[in-house]
Amino acid sequence: ENPAQIGRGYVAITILDINDNAPEFAMEYETTVCENARPGQVIQKISAIDKDDPPNGHQFYFSLTAEAANNHNFTLQDNKG
Repeated sequence: ENPAQIGRGYVAITILDINDNAPEFAMEYETTVCENARPGQVIQKISAIDKDDPPNGHQFYFSLTAEAANNHNFTLQDNKG
């Protein structure tokens, strides 16, 4: 190495970690279904929150497991909220 061609400097690196918090349900849900529930009746409305940015900018999607999706007794409806 030629010492005349060596230079040193400081570099500042800022890491923007915008996913510090995983999405979570807005509250703890405990749902029961009556045996005389009508077809199409709303059983439970759920929502989720994410403490990361952007505020009010997250869109969440919920889905049933493959086993539950094949059971036509329950469905999910997205209220676009």
